[in-house]
This record gives sequence, structure tokens and C-alpha cells, in this order.
Amino acid sequence: MNGADVYKELVDLTKNRDRWEEKIPYVANLLSSEPVGIKAKALWLLGEMGLRYPASIWAHVPAMAVFLDDAMSLLRERAVNALGRIGRGCYRSIEPYWKGLFRFAADEDANVRLSFIWASENIATNTPDVYADFMEVFAWLLHDGDDRVRMEAPEMFRVLGKRRPEFVRPYIEQLRSISETDGNRVVRIHCLGAIKAAAGDPEEAER
Repeated sequence: MNGADVYKELVDLTKNRDRWEEKIPYVANLLSSEPVGIKAKALWLLGEMGLRYPASIWAHVPAMAVFLDDAMSLLRERAVNALGRIGRGCYRSIEPYWKGLFRFAADEDANVRLSFIWASENIATNTPDVYADFMEVFAWLLHDGDDRVRMEAPEMFRVLGKRRPEFVRPYIEQLRSISETDGNRVVRIHCLGAIKAAAGDPEEAER
């Protein structure tokens, strides 16, 4: 098949979740020699497959982690995101790479920084305790120069606020200040959401 056919097959497979587990080896194999667009799509799909079938993706995580060091930011972005999704399903499967993900908080590409926050939110959903000593990283991202990154950074505090509010309490005043002064309305709203989650607001707990 040519590249267009392979990409279409991946798009079709995305919608056919009943075949995901059996197709993991095939999709993982596409990481080795296909064009960038297909590698990026394969990484994304493997992340979703890994969330659903963490035991079946385990053996392929090292091949995915190779792209964390790729010179192309799109592939770094997709690899970070994929490890986050897999880590939500099973933290142990991505644990060897977890600390290495923090370097992407300072990646030159805003999309990669954004993916780092998304990945962290995913992992923290079921494994919050590992973030106890790393909250300063996310506090720093609250002041990122990119609006999208700044919009997402408070969501990490919201996720942890519902699970480990003691992690978030030292940052309440900082979040409150940003909620009153940031020029981006979504940033202000998300900071308020994080504060409410840490305070045990019932509406936030349902989100």
C-alpha cells in the first residue's frame, strides 16, 4: 500500500475499536519506516490503544519512547501524548520514561509543552502521588508565553485538586491572582476551576 492507503487504514482503524488489540503490533511496526504523517498518526493511535489495552501495548513502549528525542516537534508531541495515555491505563508501563517527560515543560515548541501537560493530567488521573514533588513545574507553566499552554496548565491543578488537594493548596494564592489578572478569559476560568476542585467544590468533582 502507498502512504495514502496506509493513512486511510489508520483512520478507519481509529473508528473500529474492536480490532485495536489485535492490530497493536501492526500499528507499532509502522513507526519504523513510514513517512512522518503516518508515524505521527500511529503514535497517536498507539496511545489510545494503550489506554484501552495497557497490557498489550507494554512491549511496544520502548519503540514509541524513541520519538521523545526526535528532532521533529510533531513526533515529540505525539510521543509525549501517547505515553501519557498509556500511563493513565498503566503507570508501570511508562515509569522508566516518566521523569524524562519533564524536560518537555521547556520544549521550544508550544505544542510539545501542551502535550506534556495533557500527558501529566492523564497520568495523574490514576497515579497522582508521583507528582508530589513536581508541582513547581506546573506553577511555572501557568506563566507560559503561549496562551494555549497557559489555558491548560491550571487543569493539572484541577486534576490533582480533586485527588490530592494538599498538592494544590500551596498554589491557591498564585492561582487566585492569575484568575483575577490574566488577559485570557479561559485561563482565568481554569484557574478558578482548579481552586474550586482543591476546595472540594461538588460541581468540579463531577467534571
